[in-house]
Amino acid sequence: MWRRLRVLRDCGRRWQHRPAIQVTNEPILEYKPGSPERAALQKALADLKGKTEEIPCVIGGEEVWTPTVRYQLSPFNHAHKVAKYCYASKELINKAINAALAARKEWDLKPVQDRAQIFLKAADMLSGPRRAEVLAKTMIGQGKTVIQAEIDAAAELIDFFRFNAKYALELEQSQPLSVDISTNSMVYRGLEGFVAAVSPFNFTAIGGNLAGAPALMGNVVLWKPSDTALLSSYAVYKILLEAGLPPNVVQFVPSDGPEFGDTVTSSEHFCGLNFTGSVPTFKRLWKQVSENLDRYRNFPRLAGECGGKNFHVVHGSADVGSAVHGTLRSAFEFGGQKCSACSRLYAPAALWPHIKEKLLQEHGEIKVGDPTQDFGTFFSAVIDDKAFARIRRWLEHARSSPSLTILAGGGCDDSVGYFVEPCIVESRDPRDPIMREEIFGPILTVFVYPDDRYKEVLELIDTTTPYGLTGAIFAQDKAVIEESRRLLRNAAGNFYINDKSTGAVVAQQPFGGSRISGTNDKPGGPHYILRWTSPQAIKETHVPLRDWRYAYMQ
Repeated sequence: MWRRLRVLRDCGRRWQHRPAIQVTNEPILEYKPGSPERAALQKALADLKGKTEEIPCVIGGEEVWTPTVRYQLSPFNHAHKVAKYCYASKELINKAINAALAARKEWDLKPVQDRAQIFLKAADMLSGPRRAEVLAKTMIGQGKTVIQAEIDAAAELIDFFRFNAKYALELEQSQPLSVDISTNSMVYRGLEGFVAAVSPFNFTAIGGNLAGAPALMGNVVLWKPSDTALLSSYAVYKILLEAGLPPNVVQFVPSDGPEFGDTVTSSEHFCGLNFTGSVPTFKRLWKQVSENLDRYRNFPRLAGECGGKNFHVVHGSADVGSAVHGTLRSAFEFGGQKCSACSRLYAPAALWPHIKEKLLQEHGEIKVGDPTQDFGTFFSAVIDDKAFARIRRWLEHARSSPSLTILAGGGCDDSVGYFVEPCIVESRDPRDPIMREEIFGPILTVFVYPDDRYKEVLELIDTTTPYGLTGAIFAQDKAVIEESRRLLRNAAGNFYINDKSTGAVVAQQPFGGSRISGTNDKPGGPHYILRWTSPQAIKETHVPLRDWRYAYMQ
């Protein structure tokens, strides 16, 4: 027995390798006055002022225009058409599917080292010569401030490309045990078919990752970018091509959402969906896949992230200043349009006067405006007229509901851009719809709880909404922290202690939640890329089999 264990240990040592490449998180630049990065960004912003970029569909490596022309508007200046684009028709989407499938075999057989080099080169381009361009397009097209664009379109996207490449190379080295008479190996194949990537407006990095991670693993992809993030998405796509991505590996397919979904899910070659967006859209796509199961060659992989109703809970032992500052950042950065943004705050009665005073004081310092002209802007307009109208309906609900009181903000003005003031609401009903439903805007609702009901509040937090994405506890009492972790175990896929619920960093806090927040595949972590492979185990035996009979049969 001990001899066999030694053999197994020896075999295991055969597959111990050094890390394939060394990767660290991209440093976040500060854009201080007089810095070179600030000067480069201001030049890139000036170059885009008043300009409309024409963005075609890219099918089979060719630029294609259709009669269905649309425009992407700048959120803070909707008179500025930042991009002119067109929707792909059903016929064009099917052409994209065929073009992708024609490239699949050659791309899948390409060594992972070669595929990884393309994404590492794209990351270097984003880190250096193309950084200002992609940031400027994210700011103008999606209304992000300089720091929000930097942590997204630069740092996070660069990290996705670099760390995914690292994880892919390390996965290739992850091999099964072999013994004297046979060699075992694992081949990490791409999926057999094509992957549809459907990306949101709120993170440029997510678009690059939804299309890029499956492509890295040997898949061909149809990328449908958000209508309100075309400018930055196309910039990322062009950088990938310039870095060496073969033209047919990723098809760039702006299109009407339902038509794209109907077309890709009806193809027998559909093998995966990589999605970030709303719950209703993801459910619709999931149902379409289930209705079409009999026509598929494989069971499709479905990965989705769908937002949340994220919480901050403050305990009586908390550092009030830290809780307030973290909540203001989480609730109002990028206008509350992050999947992870805090929209419900639970405060203990004893601390509430202090918390309220500090919240309102700091709220008065928040500047909302044009982030390209005034770098002192904390957040800008919400993304479009639909978002503006939805958020305004919630503000009307806050004004009319007897259980709600607006403590600060709540003004709206869409004359120039889709501007909404940051709004703080106090609710006397912890199950009011404003505490349960996702808003995706700059509205923070506070429920004040009796200090001796903390455990009940944790149970309330866990059961109030069907979401389970992010949440945070602010407390100094270690026993309270442990109890909160236990009772909120399923309430958040990303759980923060004495920190805000936003700001997950690739390779540090892989991101995702469960319940109706999504499939919790944790992009930004080492296991995510496994979703986009179909591993093949191979055994090669070196000793001929001389008899079909077993020894016990003698």
